[in-house]
Amino acid sequence: MLKKYSHIIVVGIDGAGAFIKDADTPHFDRIFSNGAVTYTALASNPTISAECWGSMLLGVGPEVHGLTNAIVSSQPYPTDSPFPSLFRRIREKMPDAELGSYCDWNPITAGIVEENIGVSHDTARDDELTPVICSYIREKKPVFLFVQMDSVDGAGHRNGYGTPAHLKRIGEVDGLVNDIYTAAGEAGILDETLFIVIADHGGTNPGTGSGSHGGWTDGEKLVTFAAAGKTVNRISVEEMNIRDLAAIVLYALGIDVPSFDEVGWTSQIPAGIFFDPDIPAYRDISHLTGAAPRISQIPHTSELI
Repeated sequence: MLKKYSHIIVVGIDGAGAFIKDADTPHFDRIFSNGAVTYTALASNPTISAECWGSMLLGVGPEVHGLTNAIVSSQPYPTDSPFPSLFRRIREKMPDAELGSYCDWNPITAGIVEENIGVSHDTARDDELTPVICSYIREKKPVFLFVQMDSVDGAGHRNGYGTPAHLKRIGEVDGLVNDIYTAAGEAGILDETLFIVIADHGGTNPGTGSGSHGGWTDGEKLVTFAAAGKTVNRISVEEMNIRDLAAIVLYALGIDVPSFDEVGWTSQIPAGIFFDPDIPAYRDISHLTGAAPRISQIPHTSELI
């Protein structure tokens, strides 16, 4: 498969859901003004961090990868798993590629990314980690960089999702996203970079001064996805699941996307993001995940900060 990009940067904003559309995000709006954007990408069920980030980085659903917050916080991801992470898939095809995982919530790096495959990494709070990330981009020019920011989710837990305090923090993180985007320009790689922002889940606002997630209301399950790059169409993406991030990354790097398998790999390339008549038609997978129908249900469970 022909490589479309030499670099991919993914910025994951934990707990942002679809609320980015309601926040003051001038940098996001500018970066993706000619890109592919949706605020109705479907999170994994349940809408909890490990289940959702695991789906994105592994290309399979929680019913397949089996990861939970407790698991990723206590044990490394097996190097012999039949469902390798994006990092391992890229490493096997590109042995010398610079790969990075920089996450505020470190269980992503420790529990979803395999050990000892040469992935650069660091962890700190968002505001402290972003300058480190920017220096890393300028110095190393990574082929694949995954960033996770956690402070928006913390604001949702403390104040309720979609509240002024939650939206304010999204606006502040918008500045951090711009710092990372600017660093790619300063590194001279922006023209060959696929730049993505994605949320893992949203949350609730019960009006009690705090929020939660884990259930299947619209506020929890509908999330933001945005992509910008030289081959990205300017569209509103009609249907996608967050696990589709895996297929998008592999395709953009010219690595064969695994065959669709209802009991395994279910990551796909959503229709219209790239103009390529050879991309398979998008399949509805809601019947596989317990995620059907795409309407609100009573929220259940929640995740502690």
